[in-house]
Amino acid sequence: MSLVLTAFTQRGTALACRLAAALGGTVYTLPKFQREGTETYVSLSQWTGERFAAGDDIIFVSAVGIAVRTIAPFLQDKFKDPAILAVDEAGRFVVPILSGHVGGANRLARQAAQVIGATAVISTATDLNGCFAVDEWAAARGLPITDRVTAKAISAALLAAEPVGFTSEFPHDPLPEGVTEGTTVPGFAVTCRSDAAFPAGTLVLHPRVLAVGIGCKKNLPRSQVAETVSDLFRRRGLALESVCCLASIDLKREDVGIRHLAEQLDVPCLFYTAEELAAAEGTFPGSAFVRSVTGVDSVCDRAACLAAEGGPLLVEKTARDGVTVAVARRDYFVRFEVGE
Repeated sequence: MSLVLTAFTQRGTALACRLAAALGGTVYTLPKFQREGTETYVSLSQWTGERFAAGDDIIFVSAVGIAVRTIAPFLQDKFKDPAILAVDEAGRFVVPILSGHVGGANRLARQAAQVIGATAVISTATDLNGCFAVDEWAAARGLPITDRVTAKAISAALLAAEPVGFTSEFPHDPLPEGVTEGTTVPGFAVTCRSDAAFPAGTLVLHPRVLAVGIGCKKNLPRSQVAETVSDLFRRRGLALESVCCLASIDLKREDVGIRHLAEQLDVPCLFYTAEELAAAEGTFPGSAFVRSVTGVDSVCDRAACLAAEGGPLLVEKTARDGVTVAVARRDYFVRFEVGE
């Protein structure tokens, strides 16, 4: 997923290149307007379909109508569609057309407008009324929204000047106007737990803060690591959605079970040397056998703590069917302040 820009005139291509240089995108244009640093395409429709499939944000340096007609066949859902913007080739206006909040089009429009000295034409109701937009905020913080009905209810309540509740197991900034501490519904909560009880009408958001340390025997079935971790999270009331990474010793770099789970959760794998694991701060139960095999007395506890960047160990080493698992939590602060 990345930012791409397209233009259909010489002047528009020059403006697209200026935006790309500032925002970090790639410019695509027609062959006759190609210049150094740009790419070309033959079919605009095919190119647009490929960009949607890749989840790329798109800036059209063109009339809004051209952009709308081009993207129309590929629209799916406001929670899936990429950010789509149109910028007139004179550089006067930047118009977010699609996915203003969740896809970040409004935010991107403001950035683009600042680059070229244009006006960002924002039309979403919460922005026009100066209200907190939970969907835009959550997207900017990497907090996936799975309850669309409640997200919409929160925006409606704020627009109607009705209170919205907020709860969090993490420290946080002062709350936005209209948001109150507590379980008022509609409301939203930030937690890494799956067993936390919230009233109906609460949007539950899971930050990616849990580092999972893993040790395992060789040649286990591909699904064994995933099943063990999932079972542990279920029993301990932790949300798999909050996993930020998997961690282990570098000897496990090619382990298919760890790689399989990382793909399922869409998180990175971090691997440490025996020396790095041994240097982890804390007291961990050790095993002479593990030391004889790996060069360090404990893998999963130490790996989890290193990956959590000093955060606390929530679950100490738990073993089942040849897999050991530990979970540590990174420090997290809920930011509401603009620009944070």
